[in-house]
Amino acid sequence: MADPKPTDGAPPSHVHIEKGKPVNWLAWLALLLGLLALAYALLRHRGDETTTTTTTTATPAAPTTSAADGTTVAATTTASVGALGAYLAGSEAAPRTFAFDAMHFATASSELTPADRATVEEVAGVLGKYPTAKVKIVGYADARGTSAANVKLGQDRADAVKTALGAKNVDGGRVATGSGGDADPVDTNATAGGQAENRRTELVVVSR
Repeated sequence: MADPKPTDGAPPSHVHIEKGKPVNWLAWLALLLGLLALAYALLRHRGDETTTTTTTTATPAAPTTSAADGTTVAATTTASVGALGAYLAGSEAAPRTFAFDAMHFATASSELTPADRATVEEVAGVLGKYPTAKVKIVGYADARGTSAANVKLGQDRADAVKTALGAKNVDGGRVATGSGGDADPVDTNATAGGQAENRRTELVVVSR
C-alpha cells in the first residue's frame, strides 16, 4: 500500500528533521566582556605612557604705577588679604601694592560698606603681626566727574580706610594716604561694572 502523500508544506514522514541547538548567549556575552576589558587595558596602558610636559614661566617683574601725587610704586594686584600676610612674612623687597575684592565704594561716596569694614579688620589683623611695616593707602575713583573732584574723592576714600584702621589699633604713624583720582583705571569706564572696579582702594607696603 502506497504511503499517503504529505500535505502541502509538510515534509515526508520518512524525513527526519533535527531541531536547531539553542544559542549559548552566556558564552557570547563573556567573550564580548573580555574584548571590552582588553580594549580598556590597552587604552589605560597607552595613557600611562603619555608624558606630561610642564612649562615653567618666570614671573615677570611687577609693573609700576603712579598715583596722582607723583608716588611711584610697584603694582601687584591680588584679591586676598592672606597674600598680604604671606608677603610680609617673606623677604621680597618693598614696595608692593595690594588691591582687594572688597574696598570698592558707592558712586561719589567715601563711606565704607560692611564688606569694606570686614576687609579693614582683616588688614588690621595682618598689620598687627608686623609692627615695623609701613603702608600707604591709595584711593581711586571712576572717570565720571572732573579730575579735580575725583582726586579729592580718592583722597577721602583713602582717609576713610586709614581712620578705620586706626579704630582697629593700627598706629596712624604707620599709615600714609594718597589719591590716584581717576588715573590708572583697571577696567573700562564705559560700563557700570567697570566703573565699580575703578572705585577701588589699594594698600602699598612702603617698607617692612
